[in-house]
Amino acid sequence: MTYVVTDACIKCKYMDCVEVCPVDCFYEGENMLVIHPDECIDCGVCIPECPIDAIVTDIDPRAELTRRLLEYKKFKEAAGEFQAMELDQRQRHFRALFKHDMKTYEEDPEQALRDV
Repeated sequence: MTYVVTDACIKCKYMDCVEVCPVDCFYEGENMLVIHPDECIDCGVCIPECPIDAIVTDIDPRAELTRRLLEYKKFKEAAGEFQAMELDQRQRHFRALFKHDMKTYEEDPEQALRDV
């Protein structure tokens, strides 16, 4: 994983990061510095030297999406396992319906309190 220079470096006059780079992988573009990805050795020495914090790791946006999709897949599998466990538990501990399970107390709520 290499490092890239962000837009915060546009028209930046600081060259501290260039001076500390051991392999000289910085090049001047039109308005800003750029890091050559094949020459960068990922040492990270330039990051603390940049006074405007314009140097960050080069992250592939697809990698973040892939990570989130894999995490979602794990949660979905876990939810399926919980549903299977719940179904198994219901089958093991089957309880038949009794008359008091079927009572409705909509007519007289006071009667419901006395029965409980």
